[in-house]
Amino acid sequence: MMLRALGLLLLAALGGASSDLDQVMALLAMRRHGQAEFIEQQFLAVLKRPIESSGELRYDSPDRLEKRTLVPKQETLLLAGGVLTTERGSRRRVLDLHRYPQILPFVESIRATLAGDRAALERVFHIEFSGSVERWNLTLVPLDQEMTRTVKQVQIDGARDQLHHIEIRQADGDRSLMTLRASAAP
Repeated sequence: MMLRALGLLLLAALGGASSDLDQVMALLAMRRHGQAEFIEQQFLAVLKRPIESSGELRYDSPDRLEKRTLVPKQETLLLAGGVLTTERGSRRRVLDLHRYPQILPFVESIRATLAGDRAALERVFHIEFSGSVERWNLTLVPLDQEMTRTVKQVQIDGARDQLHHIEIRQADGDRSLMTLRASAAP
């Protein structure tokens, strides 16, 4: 009897993280639209100080993500389905992401998390979840060995259905850190 009770306790404890992850994913999936201000810092080995930019991030479920950099230079990245469009000044470039698989971990880590799409995350990453619904952390490690040559891991911190920090660690030691906060715009 005592052994059975201990087993049930162990199962409950092991299932807790998965249950919290499922709850976080469900909360994220319920958000159909989102907007946040961001500050992004890129830490590059060749530079003494990080490169900093800021702007707005907008999301429309299930797969539209727009990053508008306002400072230091205006730039728009628009991800719609499997197409990434970049605009800088009068220059516009359109990329079919299927032809650039090295970009996939960057894209899917953010887009699938925002969509609350655990299955999409699990197709690309090994997921480690810690914390609770109130304050959580996802560590995403690419499953594909080829991808690990570019991206070592992606770490996303949040609370409930809000993402607060996204850190991408590259295999070469460079990293970027994006800090998000609720947008002041309606």
